[in-house]
Amino acid sequence: GASAAPSSNRSPTQRRSSRRKAAIGRREETQSTTASSSSSSKGVRPYGFPIGVSLNHVAAHDSPNPKGNLKILRYSDVLKIDFGPQVRGWIIDAAFTVAFDPRHDELLRAVRDATEAGIRMAGVGVTLGEVGAAVQRVMESRYTNITGRTASGAPIPTRHGVRVRVIRNLCGHNMEQWKIHAGKSVHAVACSDDTVMQEGEVYAIETFGSTGNGFVVEGKDCSHYMWNYDEEAPDPNVIKHHLRMQNKTSSIQLMNHIIKRHKTLAFCRRWLDQEGFKNHKAALERLVRLGVVIEYPPLEDRAGCYTAQFEHTIYLGPEGKEVLTRGEDY
Repeated sequence: GASAAPSSNRSPTQRRSSRRKAAIGRREETQSTTASSSSSSKGVRPYGFPIGVSLNHVAAHDSPNPKGNLKILRYSDVLKIDFGPQVRGWIIDAAFTVAFDPRHDELLRAVRDATEAGIRMAGVGVTLGEVGAAVQRVMESRYTNITGRTASGAPIPTRHGVRVRVIRNLCGHNMEQWKIHAGKSVHAVACSDDTVMQEGEVYAIETFGSTGNGFVVEGKDCSHYMWNYDEEAPDPNVIKHHLRMQNKTSSIQLMNHIIKRHKTLAFCRRWLDQEGFKNHKAALERLVRLGVVIEYPPLEDRAGCYTAQFEHTIYLGPEGKEVLTRGEDY
């Protein structure tokens, strides 16, 4: 049961390590790799999901692909680092945002405060809609230090900077063993969802704020994937038989590897490359088309805007609410 939720000791340690290594001029690929390396130092398969390193208008689910375009971290950038160790399938999900330019301070503060408001509201007997209302109330009362501009690039005269908008189609979620998304969505806006939080549940309370539209769409160059554990997912044995009939040996080998190595936890193309599947793209795309693997492309607001994310994992135990990812830094 959820009472077996793992110790959170690794999460603050990883976060401090990632903060130190996030530096101007550092490659995004290096940032993601060093964060993963610090996760595996204990010799336990530690990955709950790939390290996310999403820049600026990209809010989530971005990580460098093998042979992909390198991105250099700049002074003006806003970097979201989303990470999560796992122990025996119990996942700790956490995220924070790094920015060097003080213009972004208010955006980061608004999102962080909104996440804390969601955590304060969350509890046994509280509805998911009530958590969303608390998040939205805090975040959308804030303004950034960034001045809005017209289509021609001219500054828009205003008393305040751009108002922070909740990214309304991104949510937190409950988690179960080996399942990062277990069926309940923790909204970031007020809504009529009267689903009640219950004792023994584990939740990722995460909020995203934006200086753009407050709505994300799927981008290109997908890096994040996960085995389809839905009850209505295709039968793996039927899919293997289909692949044998078509002589698609590479897809069968990759499928067996994903089941054995990653189970139902998310993974990325970079990991497959490191695990010996150097030319896996076609085989992976075939598994996606057959429905046994789900792709999770980067989630993007409009180009030119900035997004921020903060996230903690909480456990609603018999003695109260516990923030499993709390550290001295956040």
